[in-house]
Formats: sequence, structure tokens, C-alpha cells
Amino acid sequence: MCKGLAALPHTCLERAKEIKTKLGTLLQKPDSTIDFIIPYPEKPEKPPKAQKPSPEEALQWRDSLEKLLQNPYGLASFRSFLRSEFSEENAEFWVACEDYKKTKSPVKMAEKARKIYEEFIQTEAPKEVNIDHFTKAVTMKNLVEPSPTSFDMAQKRIFALMEKDSLPRFVRSEFYHELIK
Repeated sequence: MCKGLAALPHTCLERAKEIKTKLGTLLQKPDSTIDFIIPYPEKPEKPPKAQKPSPEEALQWRDSLEKLLQNPYGLASFRSFLRSEFSEENAEFWVACEDYKKTKSPVKMAEKARKIYEEFIQTEAPKEVNIDHFTKAVTMKNLVEPSPTSFDMAQKRIFALMEKDSLPRFVRSEFYHELIK
């Protein structure tokens, strides 16, 4: 059996981390009675119809990651491409940050901030994004009092990484060439 952490198989370690995270969440005590207030659910946004872009519109994405990410079809295509390269976490993080910025309720904002941190920022997170230690430290400091700008620095770093690294490969890919035909 498992004697020490070094002897644990990789899957055993992952399962132990998952259990630790779940237990930590269950054992958290609310800081105040405000946690017991059930807020009205925020009005759910209907996702825009992902209509295939014209070849001219898709051609604009070569020079603008921002335009690509703002187009539902472009975002879906880019995410499929990133999934094929095992780097989908970057786009997922960017989308999660965009959703986070739209959150109005402080309770929901804190909840989403914790979720984003646990999923993308913390060391060995399930979908950990590649950010430097300074950016990670600033982000963690920002999360003491979550605000709409808490993830801005990390989001900008990931955007720059996708723009410099992933976008050029996407533009050369079969995914993209099918769009501009």
C-alpha cells in the first residue's frame, strides 16, 4: 500500500487532493450571518447563437484575438483547437474571468472568485494556468477583498500568452482554414 506521499501513485494523489478540497469546503464555517442570506439568482444570460461567420469576418481573427474571443463561433472554434493541443484551460480561464467581471452580488463574486482560484490559479489546480509567481501573488492578494478587477493581471497575462502563442498556431490550423473557405 501507500507508505508516504512519494510512494503514492499519481491517481491516488489526485484523489487525495480532491477529497481534501471537498472536506475543506464542507468544514468551512460562515464568517457571519450574511452567508445565510440567499440572494435572488442573477438573471441568467442566454448564450448568443453561434452563427458561422463569413470568411471575411473569420479573416479578421488572424490579427485580433479580442475579436475572435468575442465571437461565439470563433470562441467555440478556438476552444476546440486548444482542446486538441491540451491547453484549453487558457480560454476557459479567460471566459471565467469575463463572467466574473459581470457579477454584481458581493456574495456571488466571492463564491466565483474562490472557484476560479481553486480551478485555475492555486498550485496544482485541476486546470492550472501558466502565470508567473508575481502575478499569482498579486491575484491572491486581490482575492482578500474580491472586486471586478481581482483577476485582471492574470487574465491579461493569459490573453497575451494566447495571442503570442496559441493564435498563430490556430491561424495555421485546419480548424481555421475551414472557416475562411
